[in-house]
Amino acid sequence: MTILWLGDKDCHEVQRVGGKAANLSRLASGYRVPAGFCITPDLYHQWLECPKQEMALPQDLHGIISREYQEMTARCGVVDPAVAVRSSALDEDGQGTSFAGQYDTFLNIQGPDAISDAIVKCWDSVGGERMEAYRKEHNLPAESLGVAVLVQQMVAAEVSGVVFSANPISGNRDEVMINATWGLGESLVSGKVNPDTLVVQKSDFKIKDSQFGEKRPDDRANRRRY
Repeated sequence: MTILWLGDKDCHEVQRVGGKAANLSRLASGYRVPAGFCITPDLYHQWLECPKQEMALPQDLHGIISREYQEMTARCGVVDPAVAVRSSALDEDGQGTSFAGQYDTFLNIQGPDAISDAIVKCWDSVGGERMEAYRKEHNLPAESLGVAVLVQQMVAAEVSGVVFSANPISGNRDEVMINATWGLGESLVSGKVNPDTLVVQKSDFKIKDSQFGEKRPDDRANRRRY
């Protein structure tokens, strides 16, 4: 299998598409989730066998991406929708290691040529020095089990956030911690902004603590229409 769409039953399987895509696919079965498709690891392994692993998709693989992007256009009802291109590795988001921030992510990508380039860059980051050091630090095998790549429609976010199902500071599992900021979440997860933080009691949704980060008008600059 080469391409699986979010919401498809086969896309629910972690061993096929990695934890990130599998969890999104399960959500897409019952909730509104931006359209997206997952490129399974067999294409990654096929690319590895290309001469010198050229920084471009072979023509047959590029044709597959072009076809699926046309399908996304139809599903979204938007001409040339902007997408996020990011990894969903088979050993990512595990119980012991999350690989958070280790693979490259590309936002606001439009058109099959640009998407194909971003996919190759995601694959190329698998063998980078940052990934090599991370695997060594956590006593993991030198080679990845395989990496899927998720291509998903961007959302014109007014506000983005990260929710922790347990308080990561105190370890209290009866609390949820929310970090939020204006616009896209990239500035939040990359540590470029000081977010608003809320600690919420799970039992009654009472806000137990709140801290508001300093924001500037230009922090809204990454909001756009897709």
